[in-house]
Amino acid sequence: MPRIDGRSADQLRPVEFVLDIAPHATASVLIAFGNTRVICAATIQEEVPRWMKMQNVPGGWLTAEYSMLPYSTLDRKERDSSKGRPDGRSIEIQRLIGRSLRAVVDLKKLGQRTLSIDCDVLQADGGTRTASITGACIASAIAFNRLLEKGKLTQQPLTRNVAAISVGIYKGETLLDLCYEEDRDADVDANLVLTDTGDFVEIQASGEEATFTQAQLDSMLMSGRKGITELCSLQQQAIASAMKPAQIKDLQKLANFFGKK
Repeated sequence: MPRIDGRSADQLRPVEFVLDIAPHATASVLIAFGNTRVICAATIQEEVPRWMKMQNVPGGWLTAEYSMLPYSTLDRKERDSSKGRPDGRSIEIQRLIGRSLRAVVDLKKLGQRTLSIDCDVLQADGGTRTASITGACIASAIAFNRLLEKGKLTQQPLTRNVAAISVGIYKGETLLDLCYEEDRDADVDANLVLTDTGDFVEIQASGEEATFTQAQLDSMLMSGRKGITELCSLQQQAIASAMKPAQIKDLQKLANFFGKK
């Protein structure tokens, strides 16, 4: 069965990165999964939350925030600030991002510092949470490398890379990396978070007014694992490219990035 965008069932959407999109962050990346685009910024501050000081908790802390900008969807989305509170979905996703990164960051090696991860969705076409996790890991790795270069860290806090992907059952077939239309109409929707060593961090799976079998679950896990293996390879390339001088600051590359459909 041909997919909406012509991909095969187990094929990722085109994945692209633009590094250092937010120059005031310690590190940042604009990540695209097809037409889904998210800015992931990692900022390291030389302090920890007050509760850690009060309780004499050793090491540092990692926190995450997630938001969809008003123009990221076809119909304008009201800002959380105008409603006076974040919506339940945003809270759920930012907690997922935080859990995913804390699973692979040794906070004791971070020292008395806080890593704040901000994920802002510029354009939503399905898979914003998985793109956020994948991009947040890249930004965090680059931020840690920069502190190591400056001698502010003596050990690498990132123990391994982590990435995430969506997978689902759509019209009876297992599909990898769902776009919005597939996600909307899927019988089963799952989000998988794995490390680059193949260990699971989190599995979110649910039937959308449907049930699913053990065989379908196994099929989704197999497809998701394949996709995350590919993502982790792309992550490593992006992290390595950040070590090159003047990697991005290239307005033409950024223009080309947004010009692709």
